[in-house]
Amino acid sequence: MRDRLILLPGWGLGVSPLEPLAAALQGLDEHLRVEIEPLPELESSDLEEWLDELDSTLPQDAWLGGWSLGGMLACELAARRGDRCCGLLTLASNPSFVAHEQWPSAMPGETFDAFLAGCSADPRMTLKRFSLLCAQGAEDPRGLSRLLLGGAPHTSVPVLMSGLELLAQLDTRPALQAFRGPQLHLFAGLDGLVPAEAAGDLLALLPDIEIGLIEQASHAFLLEDPHGVAGAIQAFLHESGDD
Repeated sequence: MRDRLILLPGWGLGVSPLEPLAAALQGLDEHLRVEIEPLPELESSDLEEWLDELDSTLPQDAWLGGWSLGGMLACELAARRGDRCCGLLTLASNPSFVAHEQWPSAMPGETFDAFLAGCSADPRMTLKRFSLLCAQGAEDPRGLSRLLLGGAPHTSVPVLMSGLELLAQLDTRPALQAFRGPQLHLFAGLDGLVPAEAAGDLLALLPDIEIGLIEQASHAFLLEDPHGVAGAIQAFLHESGDD
């Protein structure tokens, strides 16, 4: 089972942004089973309910990973599972998405609150704005944004809202400190949603884990360069598997 990797997507855009990465990983290692699992469709923003749902549906003894919100949930589930999780990898996942006193390298609270209000009033427009922010810093931001939005599922407003509310309250630092397995966290240098400084702050918090910063890349770097990202992940899995 050590050669099974579960990937969780980010908020609002569904599983399609992860598909090229999963295919690239599969191409690099025929023994690796990569599975993309959609996020729970809950109308609750209670973290424990989300984790219960994920824990009951995702296979045990696998590697857990994810993009943005998906990576944050993977951190929490890895900490809950402990030895029953082989290792953890996150892509553009800030330990706290919204800035607070102990974690300033994140989105300002007022920016997030405006986002929340926008989603309640006009979810389609908010998703469009979100996809543009995801693509900010990419070589072709408009094209990437269209690609992200084109694959987005039609999610009900209460489910979108509960996902955002969960995102606002998550702080994965205790989970990251509690999880003893191998960890890889990749950040993007031009991310419009997660400041690049978060990479250095996380390294200061956890000096023994692997952290990478992809300089010229957007929040959606996994879709900009799936093969490059797959190479970094595969090297990490290989290295950790040999321990």
